[in-house]
Amino acid sequence: VQLQASGGGVVQAGDSLTLSCMGSGRNFSSFAMAWFRQAPGKEREFVARISWSGDDTYYADSVKGRFTISRDNAKNTVYLQMNSLKPEDTAVYYCAVSGRLRIGGTSQTQYDYWGQGTLVTVSS
Repeated sequence: VQLQASGGGVVQAGDSLTLSCMGSGRNFSSFAMAWFRQAPGKEREFVARISWSGDDTYYADSVKGRFTISRDNAKNTVYLQMNSLKPEDTAVYYCAVSGRLRIGGTSQTQYDYWGQGTLVTVSS
C-alpha cells in the first residue's frame, strides 16, 4: 500500500495551491481520508478530513473557509484545495487514510496509511 502526495511548492501569500494524494495497492473508496501538516519545529497537526462518501468534511479552525478537501474514489485520490495561503501555512503536508473507519476524526491514530509528505512554503 502506498500513498503518493504531490502538488507542493513555493507560493506567495494570498496564492492558491492544490495538493493531491493517490493511493495504490488497496482500494480506499470505503474509508476516511485526511490531511495533516507539520510546520518546522512543531508537531504534526490535523488539517482536514473527509468521509468515505465525500459527504462529510471537517476542518481545523485555522484553515476553515480557505481550504477544501475532496476525493475521487474512482481515482483513489484525495485533494486539498488551499486558497488565500498565509505564511503560517508553511509546512510539510501529509495525506492519510484509515484502514478501518468510514468517517475519521482528527486524531492521527485513526489513520493507518500515510503519504511521504509534500512541502508547501508560503512567502510573505
